[in-house]
Amino acid sequence: MATETTILVVDDEKEIADLVEIYLVSDGYQVVKANDAEEGLRLLNEYEVQLVLLDIMMPGMDGLEMCAKIRETRNIPIIMLSAKSADIDKIKGLGTGADDYVTKPFNPLELTARVKSQLRRYTQFNPRSSEEEVSPKKKGEISVRGLIINRDNHKVSVDGKEIRLTPIEFDILYLLASNTGRVFSTDEIFQNVWNERVYEATNTVMVHIRRLRGKLKEDSREDKIITTVWGVGYKIEK
Repeated sequence: MATETTILVVDDEKEIADLVEIYLVSDGYQVVKANDAEEGLRLLNEYEVQLVLLDIMMPGMDGLEMCAKIRETRNIPIIMLSAKSADIDKIKGLGTGADDYVTKPFNPLELTARVKSQLRRYTQFNPRSSEEEVSPKKKGEISVRGLIINRDNHKVSVDGKEIRLTPIEFDILYLLASNTGRVFSTDEIFQNVWNERVYEATNTVMVHIRRLRGKLKEDSREDKIITTVWGVGYKIEK
């Protein structure tokens, strides 16, 4: 997979971008680099990019704005890079559609491990087309509370309308819907979805749940799909 994977690195600090490139290339990835958001968006249209490493603090259009623009049309993984470590900055990054967040200075080996983790999820989320038609009754399909989730083609619809989810959003929703009635704490959701030890799970999970609820149009529904059990976690009832 790595030899066919292109990663876009967008950072106005050339030394950081060059260091990241060295580690990614050594792992077999193709790397394209941009010094600002405008150039990054142009390169996204020129290359078939599978993941974006995106610095938040850049002159002109910042990383948060670029992330939001990418999310208008693409569900590729986005990992934010920033010298800031405050929770509010991480929440802003995840809130605009990022999948993960790494604070500078970072261990390059940790960064490449996170890249691999996001690419594994993205590959599973976008399987190559099968020669066989997917049956609507395929066992990978879950139907609950007007929600239909198909694990085989990673499509989700609510009340008959298809919605677009990122790979992480899909995995969170599938976890809850395939275990109706069970309450998952933020730590349990993080461990099941991210497949890592708990790393600032609460804010990360809460931001993704909020984004997910927005796409499910929960504000306009009297019968909520995702229920908050205060002080415990989240669940989907039958």
